[in-house]
Amino acid sequence: MRVAVYIRVSRLDQHPENQAVELRRYVAARGWDAMEFVEHGVSGMKDTRPQLDAMLKLVYQKRVDAIVVWKLDRLGRSMRHLVTLLDELRAVNVGLVTIGEGIDTTTPAGRMVFGVIASLAEFERERLRERTMLGLARARAQGKRLGRPCDATLRARIIEAAGLSVR
Repeated sequence: MRVAVYIRVSRLDQHPENQAVELRRYVAARGWDAMEFVEHGVSGMKDTRPQLDAMLKLVYQKRVDAIVVWKLDRLGRSMRHLVTLLDELRAVNVGLVTIGEGIDTTTPAGRMVFGVIASLAEFERERLRERTMLGLARARAQGKRLGRPCDATLRARIIEAAGLSVR
């Protein structure tokens, strides 16, 4: 199996080698072929990171069967980003292995755990959507105008330049 090993430390004074040793041992024990992607001094709150982006490019090219990380928080700190990433991995049939949490979506039990996590994430997304819709309805009921504010200058330029409506 072809795996991408993702290693990330947030600060330059931290050592990615601490994670790398354990991850290399795990990958070797499974007999997997690994490519390493190391982020040194990069925050997990950022959705785009050079090594993460390079790794995901290989994922989307179907050159990787699974991603292996030390812990889930090394992959990302934002729940929104993690949920999106997990959905994308599932869509392209790429597994995720986290040594710290014991998640391994390359196994039936790991896929079941992933399914539970995905269900909880979907539930939370739906709850957020409900709260947003309720907030918008309340704002409309209070007479607030929703949407992008009208830029009268832009509107006039569009109409004058092309004789078109704003729409």
